[in-house]
Amino acid sequence: MRFRTLSPRRFDLGIDLGTANTLAVVPGSGVVLDQPSICCFQAYDAVPRFVAAGTLAHSYVGKVAKPLKIIHPLRSGVLSDMAAARELLGFVRRAVRPRSMLGRLRPAIGVPADATQAERRALATAAVDAGFSEPKLVPEPLLAALGLGLEIEDARARMVIDCGAGTTEIAVISLGGICVSHSVRGGGDALDQALTDYLHLKHRFHIGTASAEALKLRLSQVLAGAAPAVVEVRGMDAASGLPRELLISPAELLGVWNKHAEQIVAAVRETLSETPPELSEDIFEDGITLTGGAAMTALLADRISASSGIATTIAEAPLATVATGLQRGLEEGRL
Repeated sequence: MRFRTLSPRRFDLGIDLGTANTLAVVPGSGVVLDQPSICCFQAYDAVPRFVAAGTLAHSYVGKVAKPLKIIHPLRSGVLSDMAAARELLGFVRRAVRPRSMLGRLRPAIGVPADATQAERRALATAAVDAGFSEPKLVPEPLLAALGLGLEIEDARARMVIDCGAGTTEIAVISLGGICVSHSVRGGGDALDQALTDYLHLKHRFHIGTASAEALKLRLSQVLAGAAPAVVEVRGMDAASGLPRELLISPAELLGVWNKHAEQIVAAVRETLSETPPELSEDIFEDGITLTGGAAMTALLADRISASSGIATTIAEAPLATVATGLQRGLEEGRL
């Protein structure tokens, strides 16, 4: 897909439907919704009834009992549950436009660059079922580059790495299109799970998803030298069945982090090896930019730079880069 300089039909809003968080932007207003990508249903395995989505549903995680069930609409960056995706998108629509306002909204929705046609059709169907009209699906690396303020229509190559919770996408962009791309499915959620599994296997210590996320961020600070060299994590001791606090050395967890980072570094090197020499020269001069929430993981930019020999930096506001690209594309008529 390529951006057009002017779009004959304007879209009403942009949706960054991420594995961890969903953001909605409206031209002239900016981000009007930023909430977790999660839903809660009652009697989900029988006759499901939607209960809550977003922040409210997230507050139920780890606390619900049958017949309530927590569902994540997306896994590894792509739609995995049609019913939950429909309800989450409906939640976004109601938040942007109350029922008292007439007319159906036309959304532009970010999708992974490597999403299959079946995955794209499923997302478009979920959006229509949620009450939207004629959804347009736009590759997220293009939106991230636009959000960075890059003039992507120029005949100059840019490399952007969008590090999300569900997937990490590496893309080389030139003349408004994606020339070369690779994806690593899993993203920041994979690191959370790896840390959880390590503590379970090595220390017989159980932690929840929120604790795993907090541990990842704390580990990042320690590895960057911005915090004391010890990590505290609260969970349950499997031996006693009682809650307790575990003190662990970051050096012990460094191997888990390295294994996760190496997958991304390998994908970057593979992308560079497939990039034509003319485009590689531009990337070497301009460097690589990391976006997305997982881009804040300590040392990732340094690891990529050391492995590729190309300067690598983190965007100023990595969490909102795709949403910023959606807003810019809507306001400038590129979508």
